[in-house]
Amino acid sequence: MITFLVCLALLVGAYFTYGRYLERLVRIDPQAPTPCQRLYDGVDYVPLPRWRIFLIQLLNIAGLGPIFGAVLGAAYGPVAFLWITLGGIFMGAMHDFVAGVISLRRNGESLPETVGHYLGRGPQLFMRLFSVGLMVLVGAVFLSQPAELIVNRLHVPSLEGVAFGNFSWLMLLVLGIILLYYIAATLLPVDKIIGRIYPIFGLALLFMALGILCVLLFSGRYTIPELTSLRNCIADARDFPIVPMLFTTIACGAISGFHATQSPLMARCMRNERESRSVFYGAMISESIVALIWAAIGMSFWGDVAGLNAAIAEYGGSAAVMIDVIARETLGPVLAGFVIFGVVACAITSGDTAFRSARLIVSDFLGLEQRSLRKRIYISIPLFGLGLLIIFGLQFQVMWSYFAWMNQTLAAVTLWVIVVYFYRQRRGLMVGLLPALIMTYVCASYVFVSPLMFGMEHRTAAYLLGGAVTLLILLAMIFKLRRDHAQSLS
Repeated sequence: MITFLVCLALLVGAYFTYGRYLERLVRIDPQAPTPCQRLYDGVDYVPLPRWRIFLIQLLNIAGLGPIFGAVLGAAYGPVAFLWITLGGIFMGAMHDFVAGVISLRRNGESLPETVGHYLGRGPQLFMRLFSVGLMVLVGAVFLSQPAELIVNRLHVPSLEGVAFGNFSWLMLLVLGIILLYYIAATLLPVDKIIGRIYPIFGLALLFMALGILCVLLFSGRYTIPELTSLRNCIADARDFPIVPMLFTTIACGAISGFHATQSPLMARCMRNERESRSVFYGAMISESIVALIWAAIGMSFWGDVAGLNAAIAEYGGSAAVMIDVIARETLGPVLAGFVIFGVVACAITSGDTAFRSARLIVSDFLGLEQRSLRKRIYISIPLFGLGLLIIFGLQFQVMWSYFAWMNQTLAAVTLWVIVVYFYRQRRGLMVGLLPALIMTYVCASYVFVSPLMFGMEHRTAAYLLGGAVTLLILLAMIFKLRRDHAQSLS
């Protein structure tokens, strides 16, 4: 319990300390005009109140990550608390804040275009394809999983018994309903659906976490393990080492590249630069707190971490089913229904903004204005088609694994953008450089360690190769920064 409470206090305190330090570092200017003031279009550039933007940003970035990822990541043991806390404060929230401010100052520019400005044309072209692919994959994951949760709660034998391939007719029906919502939220102006209902869902996410927190602290039924070592407690520690696997399993609760694709949506709606700390840094800290709570209940609900690992094996790694079991047992059937509603809302409200982000990324690099509904439809149709192909072609665990790696790779690229940004500002370089090196090594070593990729048996060689890739990227960045400096002097 002490470890958990200390981590919780550190996360809350970081908003008022490290968050303020970052504000000074990027020189927040309350007098600077914002994108929605210069480029208002009634579709994407629409001014919204700060409290509303915060709740929308929280839902945009949260999704299933701080819930599903935290419960599955808790199988590694109390070391997960350390990653969520330190990662959330010094990496994830910093990443979200600085990337958000950069986008805000560049007219709400989407991430690939920002990458082009700071890293060059080649990385920009790569990021256009990579980020759109990630957005569609996120949309597919967050379309299939809420549908599965809803189907698990419904009992309609006439529809459940008839299958279409691997999907029941009930599953197809729920998928279709969610897809129709996604299409509407992707195409309509941001203030019509997202701006109106997301704040309600955002409050549901916070109340859901608060309910679980109260159970942990005051019920007397659960004992949260303490951090006494960095031991890997997962059942198959050989195939799932802490580095890099924990760092990708718990992504959205510590650091997530997906967030940098969502921040431009809200950067286009902010009315003052002064809102940046609460919208970007504050939303990420809030997500880390949610992840910390779900990791704690995951470790304690089944008795201990060993019990959690046994439950993961029993339920076939289905985090959706495990969340349902936790909610029923801790809060009772009525409140559990609200929890599942909150989980479904988290997934859906990240899935639709993932497709919306993909539309904006494509429109940015094609130079297509988005006032016209017809042009929005032209861009969106192939994106939704590709999402459906992923759902019907890949199993959830495979989708989640590739999403996790792509997500953290995107975070590493964004961190290198932040490094160049701070280098050009002649201040705060190490704030971005250390997280960039860590996440680059995590993503590079994952390629050689993960069973879904090379899965090298010789782990020392895998880690050395990950280090070599990281060193090459660092040398390339040093060369680029020196070249940029020389060009600025000429």
